[in-house]
Amino acid sequence: MFSYINHFAGTNPILDYAAIIAAQYMPIIFVLWVVYLWFKNKYQNTALYCFYASILGLSFDFIIGLFYYHPRPFMLHLGKLLVLHSPDSSFPSDHTTFMLSIAFMLIYFRKTRISGLILLVLGFLGGFARVFVGIHFPFDIIGSAVVAIFSSFIIYSLRTRLKPLNNLFISLYSCIIRR
Repeated sequence: MFSYINHFAGTNPILDYAAIIAAQYMPIIFVLWVVYLWFKNKYQNTALYCFYASILGLSFDFIIGLFYYHPRPFMLHLGKLLVLHSPDSSFPSDHTTFMLSIAFMLIYFRKTRISGLILLVLGFLGGFARVFVGIHFPFDIIGSAVVAIFSSFIIYSLRTRLKPLNNLFISLYSCIIRR
């Protein structure tokens, strides 16, 4: 599967450029969306849940990395590499975990479900782009999706217990803004 996706790399400069942009910068869209939600006051709790889910997902990625190491495709001299990347473990993809944790978290809430579905598509496109540019295997993206589903489910399940923490953050923010 990796070879099938990656073999298109280097065949079209426009496609390469689009894949590089998506692979490296797609998470910025997710950050900007969560910031937008934060500044729409009625969505501050949702923005915080997205933050928690992404932090939890990335923490799971870190823990997985302590126990399981898998080299990146370029470390095995597979495929074409379009972007430079550190030679660390490829599984799971931190970028994809981050994006999909936010997307799945938004899908849980009725008022943000459509934006969550849009971000889910963008998150998978970003993950696909990371395979295209040669820094991840498809299995890394699938692993990230599993981690993201799990982390967002945990945060959603704990949302009532996290509400006091949310209230604290929102109150602190309100105090800072008033000054």
